[in-house]
Amino acid sequence: MYMVETKVISGADAIAQAAKLCKPKVLPMYPITPSTLIPERLSEFVNNGELNSEIIYVESEHSAASALYGIYAAGLRSFTATASQGLALMHEILPIISASRFPAVMAVANRALSGPLNIWNDHSDAMSERDQGWIQLYCETAQEAFDTTIMAFKIAENEKVSLPVMVCVDGFSLSHVYEPVQIEDASEVDSFLPEYKPQVMLDPKKPVTIGAIAFPNTYFEFKEAEEIAMKEAEKVIEQVHKEFAKKFGRSYGNGLVELIEMKDAEYALIIVGGTAGTAREVVIEMRKKKKKVGIIRIKSIRPFPAEQLKAALKKTKSVGVIDRHASIGFGGALSNDVKSALSGQKIVIEEFVAGLGGRDISKAKLHDAFQTIIKGKKGYWLK
Repeated sequence: MYMVETKVISGADAIAQAAKLCKPKVLPMYPITPSTLIPERLSEFVNNGELNSEIIYVESEHSAASALYGIYAAGLRSFTATASQGLALMHEILPIISASRFPAVMAVANRALSGPLNIWNDHSDAMSERDQGWIQLYCETAQEAFDTTIMAFKIAENEKVSLPVMVCVDGFSLSHVYEPVQIEDASEVDSFLPEYKPQVMLDPKKPVTIGAIAFPNTYFEFKEAEEIAMKEAEKVIEQVHKEFAKKFGRSYGNGLVELIEMKDAEYALIIVGGTAGTAREVVIEMRKKKKKVGIIRIKSIRPFPAEQLKAALKKTKSVGVIDRHASIGFGGALSNDVKSALSGQKIVIEEFVAGLGGRDISKAKLHDAFQTIIKGKKGYWLK
């Protein structure tokens, strides 16, 4: 027998609780709104003896990422959290971690990038880092954030993947919102997530070189290896998700995408993150009016589930993409990925940039987006 406890906690607390159960040995932490609650809770766990780990109170987010690199080079499991400008400050180190094939896990409480200064939610921070070799998994609820954090370690540490993972949650609207979360028993998490065994580490008895310069005759192969691993990650994400669902009884689509009322949908919206909760209500309302509408919630931005998307939209007439990030000069980052993935398919794709800087994406706005694609109009910025 094992104990399962349900607590009403914030999304940030849920991530910290999950990280504690994954038993990281060292935690390099630098607080930044709205991710600060995560290191605060982990500090409590360490100080009261619930977590046997060492916290490094670094002087910046750049240092946190650098320490994360060093910890994995030493062969230890680690974890950190950040947001917005903090993630941007880490930019120099992010591709070094992924190229070194260190399976780090980091929570990102998504927040708008400055300027102007804004502390509220959109996806501009993580979306701007989507090409740096990190798997990116986006969550809708606090329970999903808890579950995804545990799965992230198992995905990252799979020998076919060995890439770092970002667990992304909407800043404030998920990181600070309290919801019931089922906290799994430590022994059950232990049986799901094996003890970390590094594939490569610094060891005087078995000398290796980590972080050496790569000349033109080798650099290309490093990037090619990351691409192969990222493609392999699609299968691993699905497999880990199946294992998690079987053991703990909770699932989120197939781990890559979640299809909502898509079996007969003629019109659909593609959504990432917490906005899906509002969109579910809109679909219920429109279905009552005999409108054949549905939602595709993309959980994995990297690797991008292109084939899954094609299969889901085979019979759909038109799709609207809701972007919480503007790729200034060419629409939204997500819509550009969707257009690329669906190239050659007979489907109308409209893009909607919405929710920038914490602007509410209301039911009325999503109704408006659905009506726009149903009537064959062009997409636009949903202000």
